[in-house]
Amino acid sequence: MKNIDSKGHVTGKSIYLDDIPLIQGTRFGVVFDSPVAHGTIESINYSKARAIPGVIKIITHEDIPGQNQIGGIIPDEQLFASKEVHFVGQPIALIIAESDQIAFAARKLIKIEISKNDVIVDPREAQQKDQLIIPPRTFELGDTKNSWENCAHIFEGQADSNGQEHLYIETQGAYAVPLENGHIRISSSTQGPTAVQRITARVLGVGMHKIEVDVVRIGGGFGGKEDQATPWAVMAALGVSILNSPVKVVLSRLDDMRMTGKRHPYSSDYKIGLSKDLKILAYETTFYQNAGASADLSPAVMVRTLFHGTNSYFIPNVKMTAYSCKTNLPPNTAFRGFGGPQGMFVIESALSHAAKELSISTHELQKINLLKDGNEFPYGQIADGVELNSIWRKMESKFDIKTIEKEINDFNANHSDMKKGFSLMPVTFGISFTKTPMNQARALVHIYTDGSVGVTTGAVEMGQGVNTKMLQIAAQIFSITPKRVKLESTNTTRVANTSPSAASSTADLNGKALEKACNALMDRLKICAADHFNVSSHDVAVKDGVVYTNENQTDLTWDQLVMMAFLKRICLTENGHYATPKINFDMDKEKGHPFAYHVYGLALTQVTLDCIRGTYDFDSVKIVHDFGKTMNPSVDFGQIEGGLIQGMGWMTMEDLQYNNEGQLMSNTLSTYKIPDIYSVPKTVTIEPLDTDGNDMAILKSKAVGEPPLMYGIGAYFAIDNAIKSFNPIFNSTFDAPFTHEKVLMGLYGPFDSE
Repeated sequence: MKNIDSKGHVTGKSIYLDDIPLIQGTRFGVVFDSPVAHGTIESINYSKARAIPGVIKIITHEDIPGQNQIGGIIPDEQLFASKEVHFVGQPIALIIAESDQIAFAARKLIKIEISKNDVIVDPREAQQKDQLIIPPRTFELGDTKNSWENCAHIFEGQADSNGQEHLYIETQGAYAVPLENGHIRISSSTQGPTAVQRITARVLGVGMHKIEVDVVRIGGGFGGKEDQATPWAVMAALGVSILNSPVKVVLSRLDDMRMTGKRHPYSSDYKIGLSKDLKILAYETTFYQNAGASADLSPAVMVRTLFHGTNSYFIPNVKMTAYSCKTNLPPNTAFRGFGGPQGMFVIESALSHAAKELSISTHELQKINLLKDGNEFPYGQIADGVELNSIWRKMESKFDIKTIEKEINDFNANHSDMKKGFSLMPVTFGISFTKTPMNQARALVHIYTDGSVGVTTGAVEMGQGVNTKMLQIAAQIFSITPKRVKLESTNTTRVANTSPSAASSTADLNGKALEKACNALMDRLKICAADHFNVSSHDVAVKDGVVYTNENQTDLTWDQLVMMAFLKRICLTENGHYATPKINFDMDKEKGHPFAYHVYGLALTQVTLDCIRGTYDFDSVKIVHDFGKTMNPSVDFGQIEGGLIQGMGWMTMEDLQYNNEGQLMSNTLSTYKIPDIYSVPKTVTIEPLDTDGNDMAILKSKAVGEPPLMYGIGAYFAIDNAIKSFNPIFNSTFDAPFTHEKVLMGLYGPFDSE
């Protein structure tokens, strides 16, 4: 089954926020934000801005009827700054005008005086000054303190990975309209409708029942709209509550890039110890997470770094400590992988470091240390259903790693100005929200009297194809054509208390809830048919819209059965609830079973490096991936390709830069570059691993949202290996992204510090 949105997208008929017809009297909001990273507001003069014809209202913290607080995990972030500002781009006021052009013009006339305070942009400096979002957390296994003496080889170093701009095609925005009796409906470009509902109710000082949030689809999210879509929706709703007229707030691209948080940059220290036979005996690392000015989702991102800090390897003695460091940057937030990629980059750097010192290929170390069933993760979960060795064997048999390595070595021996490199990147990624209560979902299903079906879930469609999968589930269980199933918008009135569409869990949680609702309805219909034919309900089945008894076709159709049930007053509506079983985690002990299952995979990346210019081309990426029993190969393969390229962009060219004053320097699409058609691999080959799947995954089809991004980490080490072929004295810096400038420095360095 193809993605049901494809035709609408390519013909321009898909409905996004900006496609919603405007109600007469709609007003437009533009945010006035802080021009400095840290300081105390001394005065603000709005008089010239208010005087512009068409300016309706300038809303500040003084106009908030409820709490001036939008923090989710920790209440440490104001909607509008009241006394102090903590990052460039922090909202101070909302200018509401008859058009956004008028509001932009008014913004330029606002005069603000701020007495500047010290600015921190480096997480290590923040940690030294005890500027932390939460206390540090540590995951331990075994005894690292006494294990170093048993190590034949010990290596230490530092690994840094930068942030990443989400660059969703649709910027942040919301459109709020007044309803009767003080109710407000918000159309929001959000991954978390319930978060928008909850925080809006808090700021307005009303019950959540007063706020309805509706999402048809969003134009990309990648985690950037999990929490950070909320403030703009709240501002629009606040405008509605004050003016009693519709208010639309949509950020321009420049405002979006300046005001919103990114993937968390990390600076990390590692120490790794190996035995004589190259087994990893001990591993210690300290992560310094750059959280930005407030918590946002940083505590949850930080702990997922710890959950994935050993990636695909079993290490008997581990100690990993993470600090969430408060700096004067926009609050950093969720981004595909949610802290996992940052942790994986460090362990892969440590292995690359060890391999160079030992004069062996990194993949030799990787292979002999792969996780196996029965191994314990540092957080206490016992590995089960591990596919890493099967995946590695398939990679060797399908693509012949030894031959590839020999061909690359031969090429490098015969070329002086061009060098090739390759790397292998194994991935082990846990699927579930690590906060256990978030692992629940609901689905509402109506069967109408003509046999057509309406489905509402808490899943937000953002290009990942979740609506297609939800439709497949309903059509498959009812055995009717997909054209008879309608996927409704995601709406907090129809399905309440939803978790965000995140953590690669959207299809599993909402799909399982939908499955339960559909099965409950089918059970009722089968009983109805059984009574009609005087057989057991176990003998009844529906196939392709026709009722069967004892595997014999009857003359009763699906449509007739539904009408029969209605006339007998049988309920044709069901609300399915699903809560992931077995999972748990004790934060006091830092032990538990947090993940429903893991996704496994392996990527082989090949690169050709121009040693004169410092440029590179990726020749190919070959992937063996654990899909389980994929329910939609075209959707799932698309997720693999998209995640891979996004990860490669993070590792190679997406160079997020702030200056020491906390100003974003890579603030336009001319200074912040993402992969285009000329920078992607020449070929991407995806080989599914043949497995039985996992019962915890919907229809045994494993999650595919986040795991493939980590394949992109292999791009860094492929380049690193190519440089080593040209410059034997090159010492890896493990400082991502590996831009062309850094490549040139590596090719011809190290340089004298003077």
